Amino acid sequence: MVERTPIFNAVCHLILFVGLLTALLPFAVVIIAATHDIKTVNIVPMPLMPGHDFMANIHEAWVRADLGRKLFNSVIFATAVACGKVILSAMAAFSIVYFRFPGRSLIFWAIFVTLMLPLEVRIVPTYAVAANVLAPFQALLDITGVTWLAAHLAGLQIKLQWGLLNSYPGLVLPLVATATGTFLYRQFYLTVPEELAEASKMDGSGPLRFFWDVLIPLSRSNMIALFTIMFVWAWNQYLWPLLVTTDPNFGIAVTELRALIPSEFGLPDWNVAMAGTLLIMTPPLIVVILMQRWFVRGLISTEK
Repeated sequence: MVERTPIFNAVCHLILFVGLLTALLPFAVVIIAATHDIKTVNIVPMPLMPGHDFMANIHEAWVRADLGRKLFNSVIFATAVACGKVILSAMAAFSIVYFRFPGRSLIFWAIFVTLMLPLEVRIVPTYAVAANVLAPFQALLDITGVTWLAAHLAGLQIKLQWGLLNSYPGLVLPLVATATGTFLYRQFYLTVPEELAEASKMDGSGPLRFFWDVLIPLSRSNMIALFTIMFVWAWNQYLWPLLVTTDPNFGIAVTELRALIPSEFGLPDWNVAMAGTLLIMTPPLIVVILMQRWFVRGLISTEK
């Protein structure tokens, strides 16, 4: 047990204060830079006192990057990915823990191993699938000779094509699976007393009724914690939305930030770029603040 002394408390508070300053310093620089004009923001060193051009920079960033549409797409994208991860991981962990079937441990570890395969590693096959979801079925028809028979007997050319590029499903579906969420739910379900499942079975409840009426209310804090983490993760995604959306109508805010970054020979208006950065980082910050109470409870709570 660690003894609490005034010196120990003072050192801990000092370390926490230094960590707080380190975390807030970049955020403060962004806010201050977003308030200056182009001449002031390029002074070395930049003044640390706020300027008077905040609203003008915000308006310029909003118009130049079309942030109204892009922030709307980002909210849909991040919310759909977070909800999909929560629902899919909860159902996957429920089937692994509460259903007895051969190879369930192997299936769980196969899911867990995918943690070593981030999106950047599997970006090429994932893009190929999104470009044509029906490509595996087309390959199956070609291998079995159905395509050849249809062409020679009926004169029909079978070409299955269904792409998800430049669409919300194309943005969301390849990212909804999560081994982390499945692992967290599995560990939580293992702590739920088996008597609850037996009592539900004696009351005539089926698996879905037990899942909906018992497990979901018990795991509410875990769901909110996982939703918060995955919302911020999805909001900050750059590579996949950049590849899958060539139509500006489906672009998200993070990828559109590049429109605000000054080019090599362009005007160095970093004040506008910082204003756009501030707008883009605000929604996930609001989500974290609103969900903070349940987020912490879902991660550290021991009341099962």
